[in-house]
Amino acid sequence: MIHLFQRILKLSGSYRKRIEAAFVFSFLKAVLAKMPICLAFFVLSKFYDRTLTAQDCIYTAIAMVLIVLCETLCQFFSDRLQSAAGYMMFAEKRLELGKHLRRLPMGYFTAGNIGKISSVLSTDMIFVEEAAMSTLASMMSYLFAAVILAVFMLFFDVRLGAITIAVSLAAAVTASKMNKVSLREADKRQEQSERLTDAVLSFVEGIGIIKSYNLLGDKSRELTENFRKSKDQSLEFEEVMVPWQRGLNIIYALGMTGIFGYAVMLQQTGEIALPSLCGLLLFLFDLFGPLKALYGESSRLTVMNSCLDRIETVLNETELPDTGREALPEPKAGCPEIEFQNVSFSYETKEVLHQLNFSMYPHTMTALAGPSGSGKSTIANLIARFWDTSQGKILIRGHDVRDIPLASLMDQISMVFQRVYLFQDTIYENIRIGKPGASCEEVYEAAKKARCYDFIMGLSDGFETVIGEGGATLSGGEKQRISIARCILKDAPLIILDEATASVDVDNERYIQEAISELVKGKTLLVIAHRLNTIKAADQILVIDQGWIVQRGTHEQLIKEDGIYRQYIRKRSRQA
Repeated sequence: MIHLFQRILKLSGSYRKRIEAAFVFSFLKAVLAKMPICLAFFVLSKFYDRTLTAQDCIYTAIAMVLIVLCETLCQFFSDRLQSAAGYMMFAEKRLELGKHLRRLPMGYFTAGNIGKISSVLSTDMIFVEEAAMSTLASMMSYLFAAVILAVFMLFFDVRLGAITIAVSLAAAVTASKMNKVSLREADKRQEQSERLTDAVLSFVEGIGIIKSYNLLGDKSRELTENFRKSKDQSLEFEEVMVPWQRGLNIIYALGMTGIFGYAVMLQQTGEIALPSLCGLLLFLFDLFGPLKALYGESSRLTVMNSCLDRIETVLNETELPDTGREALPEPKAGCPEIEFQNVSFSYETKEVLHQLNFSMYPHTMTALAGPSGSGKSTIANLIARFWDTSQGKILIRGHDVRDIPLASLMDQISMVFQRVYLFQDTIYENIRIGKPGASCEEVYEAAKKARCYDFIMGLSDGFETVIGEGGATLSGGEKQRISIARCILKDAPLIILDEATASVDVDNERYIQEAISELVKGKTLLVIAHRLNTIKAADQILVIDQGWIVQRGTHEQLIKEDGIYRQYIRKRSRQA
């Protein structure tokens, strides 16, 4: 518990003093909560000795009222401080996590990590946010209460106090072992929860393909199997934990019975007076309540520790280094727009790009051609610094891309992906992502240039039409044109285009090509080419095979060579 308290304080940042103050009030509340037992013992002693007066009763009643008022105030301030601090602290932590995720390399966002990220941002964050402060405050209060009562029992009778502490330690050892088991089982449950999240996301995102290929039965069975495993894991957790919990209850029951019997025996032999026996029993019964609550809450601490571990794992992922400068460095005269100098890149241990050297000059088009999986998209992603190179360097206008502030770098690049993602918002706002401060006229003009203005105006709400998540309510060609409108609005000098025309009809393809023609006017263009006309129009063609540049030149030059390019063109011609 102390370790978790330290972790929460470490996370607290500017709210640390609030949290510490909340725990001080919790301690005061715990002390005040035990004062009525002391008052009861005082009254019993006076009554037993036949010295109880009306004045004693009045003072006791006044003291009781004051204690209750002070306890209520301490509870109020403790709750107010801890709740406010908890929610504000984790609001900041969410923002910090969001900024951190933005600076991670794109390679981190693999299918295997999506479930983990989703779990951390939702389940883990919500659980810790809601449970951290209240659970810690409760446990600290229970701990303070147990310690105070144990001290009082030692004060009344050392022997009974020592036995009580021994029983408490036995319960603590059992609870500690129970928590280790709970942690192990909780980790298993979390792993299955992440697998279930991945399965649900995969099922929902791929529902169109699943239905079109009549795989609903198979995929539903896979999803059902994941639900079943989650249920089994939860049941297994309960089966493992119940014996430990029952064992803890048995220790409490035997301990209380033994202490009670021993106390009665001492009273019968005259070693302690009857008022002392009554006081001891009051302390005893009040002691084991907080102890049971303390150890009962400890399982929540175990889960909370696991949640914090997963949150910290994401926060500890290595970010892409950023220079932190405010502006793009001045271009160096006579330098290419983009230059690869002996660039190699590895996914983990597998090298996928090998010693690439090429230059792209302003207002030219470079086409990347080659078989699927050869590394074309990786080259484009390295320019946008989705990852850093393993070897060599990439220069933009003569400056190493790693020396350019990430925000400034992205201002210089527009990317049109094969797979377009639109947000669940209006079409207007989806286009304005390219330039958040754009006026209505600028958005409309970009839509016209992207050849999507007419179809947008044909919708029931025009530009205010809300589209489904991912653009589910639009066709592939319509989504592609909205994506191009974004890039036109952004007006970046460097365009990276992954052609995607194979999956759209002839009319949409024509509109897309017209939109692209508007987009690339006066720009430097890197295109992952799929169409013959695009490849032929390129100022230079780089033929990529297994991560190597195996040929380079214009279409006229390469078509004369006996190599991959000629085979590639012939294959494309036959397909056309």
